[in-house]
Amino acid sequence: MRILGLDYGSRTVGVAVSDPLGITAQPVEIVRRKEENKLRRTLARIEELAGEYQAELFVLGLPKNMNSTLGERAEKSLEFGRMLERRTGLPVVMWDERLTTVAANRAMIEGGVRREERGQHVDALAAALILQGYLDSLGTQKSADAENEE
Repeated sequence: MRILGLDYGSRTVGVAVSDPLGITAQPVEIVRRKEENKLRRTLARIEELAGEYQAELFVLGLPKNMNSTLGERAEKSLEFGRMLERRTGLPVVMWDERLTTVAANRAMIEGGVRREERGQHVDALAAALILQGYLDSLGTQKSADAENEE
């Protein structure tokens, strides 16, 4: 089963995809739009990608505040998730994305990516980190379930 990871921002949506076994996440692309509320083309492109990769689930980053409360950005992400579910019929799992963009930038700095090029990749890499966190949690859950069965 393939899963698409999404990092929803005010003008971009970073997209990542899992491998068929659900072990690793890879950045795919960044869907850009000119205005924050113009989502028709963005949703259409994500729907295309879901079909192309035969995705069965979306994992959408939920930008919680550091104290775990939900702010304006989180509310917009929740609404985007509802629109995506209605449009595609696929389930959307909301995943805590705190500090993923920071981690993505840090990884690119450590990898020697020039400042001018980081903006072209940061959202897709953040989506991969969101998705990888979700995939890792599934692996941890499977390990715990196997231990409990023994």
